[in-house]
Amino acid sequence: MAEKILTMPLTEEAIRSLHAGDTVLLSGILHTGRDRFHKRLGEGGDCPFSLRDGAIFHCGPVVRNVPGEGWRIVSAGPTTSCREEPYMADIIARHGVRAILGKGGMGARTVEACQRHGCVYLQVVGGAAALLAERIRAVRGVSFLEEFGATEASWTLEVEALPALVGIDAHGKSLFSDVEKASRDALDSLLSFA
Repeated sequence: MAEKILTMPLTEEAIRSLHAGDTVLLSGILHTGRDRFHKRLGEGGDCPFSLRDGAIFHCGPVVRNVPGEGWRIVSAGPTTSCREEPYMADIIARHGVRAILGKGGMGARTVEACQRHGCVYLQVVGGAAALLAERIRAVRGVSFLEEFGATEASWTLEVEALPALVGIDAHGKSLFSDVEKASRDALDSLLSFA
């Protein structure tokens, strides 16, 4: 599998050149989003910034407001993405999202939306939140801070060489579905001996 360099904004051509299992290093501006953000967009609420050709990072960062410097990200671990499955396909279609970052994979509707609209799901390693925060060069803004609170707010982050693995590509391939099928097959094989 190849390692690819991705720079925001993302093009459909760049996204469609990726394949499940590829390693990527992502640089540029992305936005965090968790449950309240997705529910808002999924129910037709407005977004104060453009997501077209952009990325949503399923992350509730730990932030600190440093006097004289502004916001600083202390920890930026991915959150479990499947919670956003009810909204993700519609958000991809409506807002032109090209990449989703998170952990744990997503469901069939998101896989289909990625294939149809030219989007990928990037698996970000869990348990390395402090190391991932080192890839964040700056906080460029925050939306919904008062309404949602710091964890659920949408943070606009400038990242450099943020590492991830293509878990779902724009061709309909999902590493998560492959692992689930292989596990089910192995279990069925074991149970047939009982």
